[in-house]
Amino acid sequence: MIVGIVLAAGRSTRFGVDNKLLALFRGKPLVAHVAEAMRGVSLSRRVAVVQDDAMLPVFEGFDIIRPPSGSGQARSVIAGVSHAIGLRAERILIALGDMPFVDADILQAVLDKCDGDHGSAMSGRLPPAAFPAARFDELLALTGDRGAGGLLRDLPDRLLVPAPPFHALDIDTLADLERLNAQPF
Repeated sequence: MIVGIVLAAGRSTRFGVDNKLLALFRGKPLVAHVAEAMRGVSLSRRVAVVQDDAMLPVFEGFDIIRPPSGSGQARSVIAGVSHAIGLRAERILIALGDMPFVDADILQAVLDKCDGDHGSAMSGRLPPAAFPAARFDELLALTGDRGAGGLLRDLPDRLLVPAPPFHALDIDTLADLERLNAQPF
């Protein structure tokens, strides 16, 4: 079983009072871009880790998981991975809800490169990333707000999916949203 996980439970503290993932980006909520991309990948199940009920329509057809209280991206990763383990996942694909330029082709390529020992990621050792079951315990041991970045640092180059740099752009502030909305890519 292959499970795709979208992490969409951040507090958006740098964005202001509104939930950045619901802010309109190119005519639809920011998080809808990655949800659509995840729907375009060959997966057994799709999971969204969310806190805001207003996002539920975007994730129709996804299993909805709530992270435990606290802060940090690690709690969202752990919630998603724990659910995937309960589904008997053999591999997982993790994407972030604030990266609107990651498309289904990149997600599928990352998933396809995942091997039984290491996992895979986008060039630059950035999310999205895929992990085999052999790495699930390491994901469950994460703490703080760094997510799985530490696990991606040592990936061999052969497990990185080349992508144009703009695919790695994320939106953290209202200024990011306005600037990237105006870009032609």
